[in-house]
Amino acid sequence: MTIIHPTAVVDSAAKLADTVVIGPYCVVGPRVELAAGVELVSHVVMDGRTKVGENCKFFPFASIGHPPQDLKYRGEPSELIIGANTVVREHVTMNPGTEGGGMVTEVGESCLFMVGAHVAHDCKVQDHVIMVNNATLAGHVEVGSYAVLGGLSAVHQFVRIGRHAMVGGMSGVENDVIPYGLVMGNRARLSGLNVVGLRRRNFSRDEIHALRNAYRLLFAQEGTMAERIADVADLFVAYPAVMEIVDFIRTDSSRAICQPRAEPAV
Repeated sequence: MTIIHPTAVVDSAAKLADTVVIGPYCVVGPRVELAAGVELVSHVVMDGRTKVGENCKFFPFASIGHPPQDLKYRGEPSELIIGANTVVREHVTMNPGTEGGGMVTEVGESCLFMVGAHVAHDCKVQDHVIMVNNATLAGHVEVGSYAVLGGLSAVHQFVRIGRHAMVGGMSGVENDVIPYGLVMGNRARLSGLNVVGLRRRNFSRDEIHALRNAYRLLFAQEGTMAERIADVADLFVAYPAVMEIVDFIRTDSSRAICQPRAEPAV
């Protein structure tokens, strides 16, 4: 059965599955849809056209589904969709989409958003993403599955972050981050591969070795980037992870690819 604390304010038009739990002082708007097993611990405010998948848990003072922080927004009926088994900790904010971004913000399954994280309008966050305390996404950002964004990091609008990438804490990310990449710094630079993450997710030694060799070739000093990409595509065609990086770089984007810091001349 659905459990709603007496102090919660839940609009009668909201769609709640039978096993939803809504704790003290929560507020739920009329267009919210909560699937089975969703829990709002307390003081959660959820509004807009927000759809939440099964077994998600929201902690106190999360603000979910309120209008985007975008001056071009004019009240269009955009959506926020959150996948199953996602955990949203205290003071997290998530906004729905806008007309300029496809009208929907999407968050995948089994994600973890720690205290103060922010997902802006029109973002596309895939499954198993972790955003550490106060990590923030500007509008239209794409984050691949299993990516980790360190505490106090900030991602510029329209940036793409590839699968299994790692963004170091307190980094400002202005450019696209390749899959499996590791970036860090005030204006983040590529610092290698997320080898620790790859090992934790049981990538084989052969796969990691291929990724390392491909990385060295991609970001070598010789030749143009187009030439190096072509070489890597030919040499590592049997390695799907390497080809994922190649495809990522070849995909049209409004942002440049985050590069390693140039070596000083000697």
